[in-house]
Amino acid sequence: MPFKITRFETIPLEAPAFVRPVRILYTQNGRDLSWEAVKSHDSVAVLLYHTEKEAFLLVKQFRPPVHMNHPEHLFTYELCAGIVDKKAPLLQIAKEEIDEECGYDVPPEKIEKITSFFTNVGISGGQQHLYFAAIDESMRVHDGGGIHTEEIVLEWVPLTEANAFVFDEKRAKTPGLMFAFYWFFAK
Repeated sequence: MPFKITRFETIPLEAPAFVRPVRILYTQNGRDLSWEAVKSHDSVAVLLYHTEKEAFLLVKQFRPPVHMNHPEHLFTYELCAGIVDKKAPLLQIAKEEIDEECGYDVPPEKIEKITSFFTNVGISGGQQHLYFAAIDESMRVHDGGGIHTEEIVLEWVPLTEANAFVFDEKRAKTPGLMFAFYWFFAK
């Protein structure tokens, strides 16, 4: 199983690759203040609904910060997602993430923009661009699982169990996933 963790420790971050811890100094209403933050990339996320299986396709991943703060959670349930770390249209990045993580080749015209919102507003203030795509087995090109060192496990949530899934506090999940399910049922 990809979630077997045998060593877990924290050390100060030097020369970070994807996030930069910063102290922000500012004056608000004549008062000098400071704030600790992390400068990070924006992201895309995609709610995938499999029309033949009548189920949502999610990814499960080990997320060290979640495990650090809540050791009982060895992985999180998430939407297919990725950071915006290159100059490419957001829709193209979303399409690539669907392929890399989940193994489906979805034509760009089949990926629908839902909205965008800000995540971790008190820490990073990154913007997430949320999309939706209906998939079926004719779009499947490989097993998914991510690239490089990603160890992604695909998880199916049947449509009939989605509401209970959202409110199951024993399953670590992101607010974006919960919002996407809300959007799906409200549309």
